[in-house]
Amino acid sequence: MKHNITLIPGDGIGPEISKAARRCIEAAGVDIEWEVVNAGSDVMKSEKTLRQAQGASKGAERSRSTPLPKKVLDSIKKNKVAIKGPIITPVGKGFRSVNVQMRQDLDLYACVRPCKSYPGVKSRYKKIDLVVIRENTEDLYAGIEFEKGKKETKKILQEIEALSKKAIKSDSAISIKPISVSASERIIDFAFKYAIKNNRKKVTLVHKANIMKYTDGLFLEIGKKVARKYEGKVDFEERIVDNMAMQLVQKPQIYDCMVLPNLYGDIISDLCAGLVGGLGVAPGANIGDDIALFEPTHGAAPRYKGQNKVNPTAMILSGVLMLRHINEAKAADMLENAAASVIKEAKNVTYDLKENRDDPAAASTSQMADAIIEKLKEAKRG
Repeated sequence: MKHNITLIPGDGIGPEISKAARRCIEAAGVDIEWEVVNAGSDVMKSEKTLRQAQGASKGAERSRSTPLPKKVLDSIKKNKVAIKGPIITPVGKGFRSVNVQMRQDLDLYACVRPCKSYPGVKSRYKKIDLVVIRENTEDLYAGIEFEKGKKETKKILQEIEALSKKAIKSDSAISIKPISVSASERIIDFAFKYAIKNNRKKVTLVHKANIMKYTDGLFLEIGKKVARKYEGKVDFEERIVDNMAMQLVQKPQIYDCMVLPNLYGDIISDLCAGLVGGLGVAPGANIGDDIALFEPTHGAAPRYKGQNKVNPTAMILSGVLMLRHINEAKAADMLENAAASVIKEAKNVTYDLKENRDDPAAASTSQMADAIIEKLKEAKRG
């Protein structure tokens, strides 16, 4: 069966690891028609340069330049499945996260981040197998912010003080944290269904309801309600987020699936990635009712751009998640096993997977992909 899939190479190291992952996915024997579209800061720069050459005014240029062109969203909506490389997000200035915008515009409400130990990856822990399921559309990542000193910010501060009888410093910036019944219910229900489908035993709901009694309190209340539907099928428990962070460091093996609001999910998923060796082996999926977008958890690392040296594993494992999503389970298992075998042998792996990061024998990005493809060929030969 042929699958039409959108491929977004990304920027920074994105194009290099996207090429490696594409080669490995194709070598697994799946028939894919790729529709390649571009998003990110490089696209924004190229569009700006083109408009300047065409004589557009600076105002028009600013209003039309975007790191997420409409054709990217149109392609994903058409194909229903996409995989993307990392995209640079400016810190403290510039455009907002393209990743967050895509999740919101496409209503990809469930972020699924498995964190699994692979022999050969350096870590203080062994036999970790955790899944972080993060609500993807609201909470503090909803992007409802008011800048310090702006007219509308002052108005918001006045309204809050009038309604809550609590003063906020006049030189404050404000972010809004919406937590809704509907979004909470669907992500928690998704977590239980994911657990059942993937033979998981327990769902742990993570919150800070002891302090944020109305927002996180609502998330916890809905969690308890949804959990009653799955009694006898999946165990349920709840943990306060700071305590959860400590327990994951002390005894991660007692946890299984975790479901969290957006911000906590982002932080805890990085913690869990640290348990298994880092973001270089951490894949991710963003799933809605009829669209799914797969991507590595790590960033675009622009300082390594074009050096053909970064670890492609997280992007390749995101491809494994994608293959399972499109019901190509055999190819997914083959690809995961091939990547795991190369990592375990520790011969044809990138510098970060070597015992000594300065090992001159470290493989390049493309060479590690070559080794995985060779393992796939061996598996096919039987």
